[in-house]
Amino acid sequence: MPQGRTQRRVLIIDDHPDAADLLAEMLTLHDYATCVAYGGQEGLVALSRFRPEVVLLDIGMPHMDGCQVAARIRQMDQIAQPVLIAYTAWNDDRAKSRILAAGFDLHLTKPAEFKVLLDTLLTASGPLR
Repeated sequence: MPQGRTQRRVLIIDDHPDAADLLAEMLTLHDYATCVAYGGQEGLVALSRFRPEVVLLDIGMPHMDGCQVAARIRQMDQIAQPVLIAYTAWNDDRAKSRILAAGFDLHLTKPAEFKVLLDTLLTASGPLR
């Protein structure tokens, strides 16, 4: 990574540890700083500590689903608002409407090709600072 630049920061919130950890490892290999949370409440705590530019957020999680997490993030005025990407298998019109209403910026259907995910992250998070 060129000197004087920082890594893009991506928080992954997903209740499937194997999938979340693998995604984090793959993004780390592409110069992303990653943090993983395995549920909604854990993700909200990580958000405050990690301060990501982008959050990849699963929708179908127990206790607090991704739309509830997104709505809570959008209500937090004490943090810089990250780009919220719904990264989920839910792809029907009803789910997409709910995702949009919750405050997400983008929707990616799992499993997305890794190149598509990388391209989305590059576009969503802007140039390196």
